[in-house]
Parts: sequence; structure tokens; C-alpha cells
Amino acid sequence: MFSVPQGRIFGCRKMRSDTVKRGIERAPHRSLLYAVGCTKRDLERPFIGIVNSFSEVIPGHVHLRSIAEAVKDGVRSAGGTPFEFNTIGVCDGIAMGHFGMRFSLPSRELIADSCEVVCEAHAFDGLVFIPNCDKVVPGMLMAAVRLNLPSIFVSGGPMLAGRIGGSYIDLNTMFMAVGRVVRGEMSEMEVGALEELACPGPGSCAGMFTANTMNCLTEALGMALLGNGTIPAVEARRLHLARRTGEKIMELVARDIRPLDIITRESIHNALAVDMALGGSTNSVLHLMAIAHEAGIDFPLFRVNQIGESIPHLSRLSPSGEYHVEDLDLAGGIGAVMRELGELLNLGVRTVSGNSLGEVIAGAETKDREVIRSRSNPFSPTGGISVLFGNLAPDGAVVKSAAVSPGMLAHRGPARVFESEAHATKAIIGGDIKAGDVVVIRYEGPKGGPGMPEMLAPTSLLSGMGMDDKVALITDGRFSGATRGAAIGHVSPEAASRGPIAALKDGDIIRIDIPNHRLDVELSEEEIRGRLAQLPEFEPKVKKGYLKRYTEKVTSASTGAVFAR
Repeated sequence: MFSVPQGRIFGCRKMRSDTVKRGIERAPHRSLLYAVGCTKRDLERPFIGIVNSFSEVIPGHVHLRSIAEAVKDGVRSAGGTPFEFNTIGVCDGIAMGHFGMRFSLPSRELIADSCEVVCEAHAFDGLVFIPNCDKVVPGMLMAAVRLNLPSIFVSGGPMLAGRIGGSYIDLNTMFMAVGRVVRGEMSEMEVGALEELACPGPGSCAGMFTANTMNCLTEALGMALLGNGTIPAVEARRLHLARRTGEKIMELVARDIRPLDIITRESIHNALAVDMALGGSTNSVLHLMAIAHEAGIDFPLFRVNQIGESIPHLSRLSPSGEYHVEDLDLAGGIGAVMRELGELLNLGVRTVSGNSLGEVIAGAETKDREVIRSRSNPFSPTGGISVLFGNLAPDGAVVKSAAVSPGMLAHRGPARVFESEAHATKAIIGGDIKAGDVVVIRYEGPKGGPGMPEMLAPTSLLSGMGMDDKVALITDGRFSGATRGAAIGHVSPEAASRGPIAALKDGDIIRIDIPNHRLDVELSEEEIRGRLAQLPEFEPKVKKGYLKRYTEKVTSASTGAVFAR
């Protein structure tokens, strides 16, 4: 009877996959591996798990079969045996604005757990993660540090922007178009023409929204090769990158380089610094906190502002500006952004390339100064994301300051309080919100939502109605990465945990001071405590299924909305 020789090593060490393929007692296991098409030679090689988030319902994932095939070609050519398996995913755009959005953030934990289950059950030696959209990237990063097996990431890449006439459009254009219809500036027929052109093909939505932000940050973290965040989904360069990624995982396995060698306090600093320079999605703060927690790294939320104070805002992409990720790619990509930041980053950290970050970006070049500005001529001398603290957000709140009009960076106005996104959206459409108001949407946090749903409808409506520079929004839920305006999310503690946001009443005066990182209500601490004491016990909205379990386990947004240990 054939058996793989005992003690065979790869890169001077015994392979983890020996657990399932070596010795007489593993004869039944080998028979099952032969059943899936393995040869004797395949069994002698390292087993590489290819974690694919392919889905036919998510535009960013419909093409991931071709990415996975390229990765597997790279693995085989470098001496490995690839095994592809799948994880779930949620398209936030399709889930937006209805009950389905409550499953988006919770899917992150399921993705991490499912990766752990399959990888541990089958004893892979290394992993290639193929994400693309919002919660899949951080979910897979959380799995990578939890498993701590040699790992590397390659995404499906960004979608190209749509075009109509001489103008570029994207998904955010469509959400804003709804507001323009409400205002009477656009007909439903015109919207119908736009909706067929705004998303022209596969890839993660074209602006610097959450998915593209997180894919770009995998480069800054050192977990992906240069180009991962910006090479368009439809280009052959994306397949070339995938093949190189498949080859590179074999080097990582041979050298026993693991995620916790790469994802450190210093590399998380780098990721937040690049996020600041890009003016990326506020959700990236939530996810980086969760990744740090999973990796056992102490990274308090206030450090985000410390980083932002020293990092200039160098690139302004949709929804903050007119350019898209494809423009950033042509301008030099994330490598060029990091080269511009230079010594503001921790350049000595390790990366999956096998080189230090400083070595990786040494040859990067900025090719378009309109898309990537220099440190001497930034859009802003400080970063594009701010964390606010105050008596309304003792544990913090997050705002994409790069997308806030100058006149709204400091604002004082009366609260208009709503217990859900749906109620707020109805009021906006009905014309009940006036210039100067501060719209408060509460009980939409991790527990209260449940699931901390993204809210793009209210912000896009206000933008489309020309009020995003006149009205502020605050919530214990989240805003989409496509959001623009004075939209402050992640208010912690949330209303469901009796945070101060639960004490607000219509007419309370709220003060927003983004430059000084403050979010306050003009109430005494005694008044806030008194109001909170009179509130009834929080009653979870969902009584069964995964969201019930999620409500029971999830923690504050200030710590990444992770599960309590």
C-alpha cells in the first residue's frame, strides 16, 4: 500500500498537512484525497487552501473564479497543491436600506469563523485569501491572524467607473439621484438611464468606499503585493497579480512567515496612516480595531487622531472628489501614496513580498499630481478621518472629515431624533428636515440595529437635495463608505447600551467640532444621567436566528464590534 514517506519536510520543516496524509493510519484520509483528484505527487507537496468568496449575486465577486484559477496555477508552478473552498459574502449595495443590511457586519464574524473551520479541519500549510467586498476583507484578515498560518491576500479588484456623455458615474451617483428625484431635479426616466451605466462590470464599487479602502489597506498592512487595492478587476494585470500571489504563498510557507509576523502595532499604524492619506471609509477604523483585537494588539481608538494629526490628506477620490480607484492606479497606486508618506510610516515592517515595506515602495513613483499630491501640497495637512469624543460619545464616534464641507466642520444645531433609519429617511423625503438640523438616528448600533447597518439612503438623499452642507447626521450605526457630508457614525456607547445618545430629545442643542475632535450635547451630566435612568430596559428587535445570537455576543463599535471573549 502506498504511503507518503514519514517526516518529509518542506523548507526545512515538517508540513502541517502531514497530519492528514502521512502514515499508515492516514490511509483512509489519502483515499479521500485521491477521490478529489489528487495524485501521489500532489500528496508530497504542501497543501494550500484557496479561500474564495465567489458569488453570483455580488458584482465584486462574480469574476473571482478566474482569479482563483490564476492563483492555483501559481501555487502549482511553485510546487504546491491548491484546494479551493468558499466563504459567504453580502453585497452592501443590494442589502442597503432594508432588513438585509442588518446581516452585513455580522457576516464578518461568520466569514472569519468559516475560514477557521475549514482550515483547521483540513490542516492546510498555507492560505491564499481572495476577498473583494466590504466585510469579506476584514473577516478574512481576522481569520488570517487567528489561524496564523502563512497567508497572503489578492482581491478581485475595483470596478471601473461608469460613463455617461463626458461624465464619470458610480454607485453613489445612483443613491444621490434618488434625492434629486425627490427634489424634482431629475425624472425617473433619467434615473433609469443612469442605472444601466453606473456599474459597468465586475469589481468592487469604483470609489474609495469601504471595499476598496480595505483592499488598499491590505497593501499597507503588508499582507498583499503592490497593486492589490487598485488594479482594475477587468485588466489582465489582475490575473498576473493573482498568479504571482499563488507563487508567493509557497515562499511564505517555505520561510514560515506568518500573519502575526506581519500584522503588528506598527503595521496597523501604517494602515491607518494610508487610510488618512486616502480619506478612506470610516468603516476601516471599525475593521482595523477588530483585526487588532483578533491579533491581540492593544490599539486604543484615540490613537487614530494621533496618527491623523501627522498624516496629510494626499488623494481625494469619489465620494469626496472626482477621481476613482482606476485613476489612483494609473497615478502610481498605494505604493506611490506610501512613498509620498515616507518616514511617516514604519518602513522596517515585514511584508508578504519577503522584503521590508521600505524596500517594497522604493521604486514606486507618483505619475499624476492631481490624483496623488505631495506632502508639501496636500488637500489637507491632517488626515481624512477623525474620531470625535465628548459627552455624547464618551467612547468615540467616527467621521470622514475629508468628505465634510468646510462650513460643517464646526456646527451647532437642534437635534431631530429618530429611532431608526427608516423613520429618518421618511422625514427627509417628506421635507421635514431643515437647514441647521442635526439628524440623530439611534438604536442602529451593533446591539440595537442589530448588526449596525450602514445607512447610505439618508446621506445620499440630503446630498441629492443639496442639503449635505447644511444638515449634520449622527448615529450609533454606520454610514456607507460612499457617504459624504457631516455624517458621524459609530457613536459609542450605543443607545441599546444606554449610551448618552439614548438620552437625546428633539430640540437638544448638539455641538460638532471636527477640528478639535469633539461631539457634545448642551446638557449637564446630571440631566443625561437622569434621562437615562428613566429609560425602559432595552428590548432586542430580533428574537431568533443568527442576529439574536449576534446581539447577545457583540461588543461596542469602539472596540471593533467584535464578539465578547
